[in-house]
Amino acid sequence: MTRSLLQHILTFLSLSAFVCAGEKMNLISIVTDDQAAWSLGCYGNKDSITPNMDRLAKEGARFANAFTVTPVCSPSRVTFMTGRWGTQMSVTDYLAPNEERAGIGLGLGSVTWPGVLQRSGWTTALIGKWHLGQMPHNHPTKMGFDHFFGFLGGGNTPMNPSYDFPDGKKKLEGYGADLLTDDAIKWIGEQKDKPFSLCLHFREPHLPYTPVPTQDSELFKNLDPSVPQLKGLDIPQVKGWTRDYYAAIYSVDRNLGRLFALLEREGLWEKTIISFTSDHGYNIGHHMIHTKGNGMWVAGGVTGPKRPNMWDTSMRIPWMIRWPGVVKPGTVIEQPVQNLDTFASMLGMLDVSMPAGAQTDGRNFAPLLRGEAASWRDTIYAQYDLHNAGLSYMRMIRTDRWKFVKHYHENLMDELYDLKSDPGETNNLINMRKGAGEDLRAVVKGLRERLVTWQKSIDDPVLSEPRLMQYEVVEDKE
Repeated sequence: MTRSLLQHILTFLSLSAFVCAGEKMNLISIVTDDQAAWSLGCYGNKDSITPNMDRLAKEGARFANAFTVTPVCSPSRVTFMTGRWGTQMSVTDYLAPNEERAGIGLGLGSVTWPGVLQRSGWTTALIGKWHLGQMPHNHPTKMGFDHFFGFLGGGNTPMNPSYDFPDGKKKLEGYGADLLTDDAIKWIGEQKDKPFSLCLHFREPHLPYTPVPTQDSELFKNLDPSVPQLKGLDIPQVKGWTRDYYAAIYSVDRNLGRLFALLEREGLWEKTIISFTSDHGYNIGHHMIHTKGNGMWVAGGVTGPKRPNMWDTSMRIPWMIRWPGVVKPGTVIEQPVQNLDTFASMLGMLDVSMPAGAQTDGRNFAPLLRGEAASWRDTIYAQYDLHNAGLSYMRMIRTDRWKFVKHYHENLMDELYDLKSDPGETNNLINMRKGAGEDLRAVVKGLRERLVTWQKSIDDPVLSEPRLMQYEVVEDKE
């Protein structure tokens, strides 16, 4: 018998004894901010350095088609916590400071999956970014968390950040990702003898990308990164942003290494489910814009107006889950999932029942992780009502082949992409009659009907608003 086989058997027997004893698994949910799927090694990036993120994919499962529901922060995060759409929770764009002062955010009575775990015997913590309200009634400790360390708003400085404490804001010395991981390590050390659930929400790689510790930036200072080659892009500018973006990502990855070492040292590695994802995707020169669903044009090196969008680069998120003893190492799941599924899936993995009366629009993907045959969705939907420093009301339906984006209250802005022949979404077919052997007007009609059916199912308020400049396409007479 080889040493590796013996170790595998011993690990299996140890884990089996742990499960049979009826002990609860721990859960660590890691969320980064503004990190695109394309930025990780396990998703094919050759320039970024992400060994610990990649380790989760190697030892667990990687979702090849994971998407956010809204390509900006707060509505994505409210869905992540509740399994409900942003319009259902009255959070449809990132929360601006004046909105937070007005009390907008996750309200009292909201059912969150950390709250369900808290009531089911897990000790819970949120360490890092919240961005779901800053008033007392929005506080994480009112939403299912026993412990909070971090910041309530949306932004912060990478170095020497200001965090929120019961007696007010305090500026701390050090790098934010290091400080958050320090607190996570301390908290886990205090909880290690009882089941715990930790949400570790880094601000990285959100702008500003730098400064980062020298040990992180040094790795990329001489990198000539691959970037989009589009006419009009200031390539040196985009490469500079990309180097800084990768340095910020590596700072998170380095801290994940510290966290993983603690879990192994304390005997918790095989007793802890680890989920890693981001709140939405990102663009650095992709489609000629910078940032996310409210990205700015950057043609010619000049930051221009917003380009509200639902391109895949903004919608795709990384998502890897290591579930010891359950997920076969190296699993790749092709079925499309969304962060809408987080609520049901976190409870599903931990075998916790959905609370009576709780509502969730997501699905439990635990069977997919177990490798079980399960019927699954073949279509995803998304929404974004941009109202901060711009105005746009977008709804999206995406199948394996087609993506249709409906722009409400705007004329001549709708989008149709054939993802089979144009995965980069470079050619908007909305005004074409035929293409790729298809009657494109019939395609749009069918997608629009399915989109409206979904909107009605979630009581989408945009359907009841005055329809300014909404005209159906009329077939031209020959």
